[in-house]
Amino acid sequence: MLPKFITRASIASALPFIAALPAYAQDAPAISAGDTAWILTATALVLFMSLPGLALFYGGLVRAKNVLSVLMKVYGIAAVASIVWVVAGYSIAFGGANGWWGGLGNLFLGDLKRDAVSGTIPESTFLAFQMTFAIITPGLIVGAFVERVKFLPVMLFTVAWLLCVYAPVTHWIWAEGGWLFEKGLVDFAGGLVVHATAGVSALVYVAMLGKRKGFPDEPAIPHRPAFVMIGASMLWVGWFGFNGGSALGANNGAGMALLVTHIAAAMGTLSWMVIEYITNRKATLVGAATGTIAGLATVTPAAGVLGPQGAMIIGLLGGVLCYLAVILVRVKWKFDDSLDVFAVHGVGGILGILTLPLLSHAALGGTGEGDFMVQLTGLAAVVAISVIGSVIILAILKAIFGLRVTEDQEREGLDYSLHGESAYND
Repeated sequence: MLPKFITRASIASALPFIAALPAYAQDAPAISAGDTAWILTATALVLFMSLPGLALFYGGLVRAKNVLSVLMKVYGIAAVASIVWVVAGYSIAFGGANGWWGGLGNLFLGDLKRDAVSGTIPESTFLAFQMTFAIITPGLIVGAFVERVKFLPVMLFTVAWLLCVYAPVTHWIWAEGGWLFEKGLVDFAGGLVVHATAGVSALVYVAMLGKRKGFPDEPAIPHRPAFVMIGASMLWVGWFGFNGGSALGANNGAGMALLVTHIAAAMGTLSWMVIEYITNRKATLVGAATGTIAGLATVTPAAGVLGPQGAMIIGLLGGVLCYLAVILVRVKWKFDDSLDVFAVHGVGGILGILTLPLLSHAALGGTGEGDFMVQLTGLAAVVAISVIGSVIILAILKAIFGLRVTEDQEREGLDYSLHGESAYND
C-alpha cells in the first residue's frame, strides 16, 4: 500500500520529469568513501617513497661530499614533475586522442571538474595518485649519475623525459584505449611504466655522461649505511601504497597486492643476504637493503595477479638475478651505473613483466592473467622509446648546457660546488 501522500496520479505526473532528467543525473557514478580514503592514503605513501625515502636511500649510498646534491635533485624533481603533470603530463597520459598518446586537450587540467569521478573515486584523487608515480620515476634515474652531473640539465631532462617518454608509455599501458592496454598487457603497478623506463633511460644517461673520475679503481664507499637502511625501509612501507593503491579501491585486489608485495620484499632481502654470505662470508646492511628494493621492483608489475606462492618465487628471482646484474654491469662491464638503477630497477621490472604469465598461474594462487608475447611486445616498445627519447633529449642538453661538472667541481664535491652548502657542518 502506498503512503497517503503518494498517489498513483502523483507518480504518473512525475514520470515525464524523471525521464527528462539528463543521463548523468540518473546514472551518476557513485563515489566510494572507502575507496577514496584508501587511494588518498596510498597517494601519501607513494610521495613518502620519494620524499624522504628515495632521497635518504640514495643519499646514504654516495660519499659525504655529495649527499646534499643527491637530496637536492630528488627534491627538485618532485617539484618539477608535479607541475609538468598539471600542465601537460596528465593530459598526454590519460587523454583520449588515440592509442599512442592522450593529446593536449586537458592542458593545465582545464577539463577537470570538482565533481568529476574516475571509477569509484574523485578524478582529482586519481590524478594526484598518478602524479606521485610521475614524481618517483625520474627520481629513480638520479642514482645512475650521482657525483658528476650538473643540476640544471637534470631538471630540464626531467621535464622533457616526462612529456616524451613517461607520459606516452603511461598512456599505452594504463589508459583505456592505449594500444598496449587494448592488447591486454599486464603491468599492474609499473614494471614497464616505472622501472623499465627509468632503468633503461638511466643506462643511456650513463653512456652519454661517462664514468666518475677514478672509477672503478678508486672505491666510492657509501658514507651512511644507516641512511640506506632507513630510506629502504621507507620505500618498503611506501610500496604498500604503490602496489596496493594500484587496485584503485579498498578491495580484495588491494589486500592481495599488499600481501604479495611484502612477501616478495622479504624474499629479495633474504636472497641477497644469503648470496653475500656465501660469496663474502658477510651479509651487509647495504646489500640487504638493495635486495629489498630488487624484490619490490620485481613484484611490482605482477602484484595484482600473483598469489603468495608466486610472490615467494618472484622475490627470490629478483634478489638473485638483480645481484648478478650488479656484478655484470658495474664489475664486469665497468659501466658506472653508480647506484645500480638499471641492474635493480630495470632488470627487476623487466623480470617481473616476463615471468608474470607463468607465476600468475592458478596453481600458485594467481589469477592466470598475462600473455608472454604481449608482455614481450610491450617490453620491446618501452625499451625503444626509452632509448630513443633519452638519446635525443640528452644530445640536445649536452650540446647546449653540457652534462658534467668540471673536474675541480667533481673533486671538491657537488654539495659545495653546485649548491654552496654541506650536509654536515663540523
